[in-house]
Amino acid sequence: MYETKNPLLTPELYAYVLEHNPPLSPAQRALVEATHRRFAEVAGLQTAQEQGPLLAFLVRLTGARRIVEVGTFTGFSTLSMAAALPADGRVIACDVSEEWTALGRAAWADAGVADRVDLRIAPAIETLRALPRDPWIDLAFVDADKGSYVDYWEELVPRMKSGGLLVVDNTLYHGDVTDLGKGGGAAAIRAFNDRVRADDRVDDVLLTVADGTTLARRL
Repeated sequence: MYETKNPLLTPELYAYVLEHNPPLSPAQRALVEATHRRFAEVAGLQTAQEQGPLLAFLVRLTGARRIVEVGTFTGFSTLSMAAALPADGRVIACDVSEEWTALGRAAWADAGVADRVDLRIAPAIETLRALPRDPWIDLAFVDADKGSYVDYWEELVPRMKSGGLLVVDNTLYHGDVTDLGKGGGAAAIRAFNDRVRADDRVDDVLLTVADGTTLARRL
């Protein structure tokens, strides 16, 4: 029998979580608000607010200097990681939208970290395949089209340094991963989660953070 210790995440409890996390910087807060104002219909694509401090924490915890991000949207996650990097650290940010990432570019500049972000506008799979194949990535963050998650994974894992950390968002897919009757993104995430669990190149854990967050350490 499975029992959860997770409390129901009411708006009040969610606000409490945010209040007891490191506060967003002025640049992060402005970017969240600008995203919801300018791209209201798709603002849900933005990485959850509590994941910003988490990503920054993981960058500092791992001592990461070289990061690859798959799926940038308006750049909130990029900003969170770039701000936690040392001055010589870099984030290669992959996206296909000039419009969305333009908002991110402005935010990175406002935060003084634009020189730490290498934005590459192209299909992410093409960008990944063009990267050096030797293990050199310290941290990777994936939050993009779900149908390509397995492909992204297969390109990233061989390029991760030993002990490198992969962070993957939406691995519960709104709770639909348990509904075998649902295809599309839910089916893609089920396939991805099964692939990760079967991959003996990594040590992994799936957390109920935001819409599901998988952490995997390259062995």
